[in-house]
Amino acid sequence: MTKDDIKKRTKNFHIAIIKACNDLPRNAAGFELAKQVIRSGGSVGANYRVVCRAKSTADFIYKIEIVIEEAENACKEIW
Repeated sequence: MTKDDIKKRTKNFHIAIIKACNDLPRNAAGFELAKQVIRSGGSVGANYRVVCRAKSTADFIYKIEIVIEEAENACKEIW
């Protein structure tokens, strides 16, 4: 898998989260949850772009672990 493939996947992940948030209730709780979930999902792609600029293997591993954690948190918030 190339960097561009992962960038596309993170973008599609964010789009899927936004679409899933459309199904949340149209009330204060639904709007607050949607805001948080959308922010978390978007941060996955942003963090991955930071990973692409890692200066060493150790830096890459550290940063990619953050991306994985953000993705897991975003999924937990949705489901």
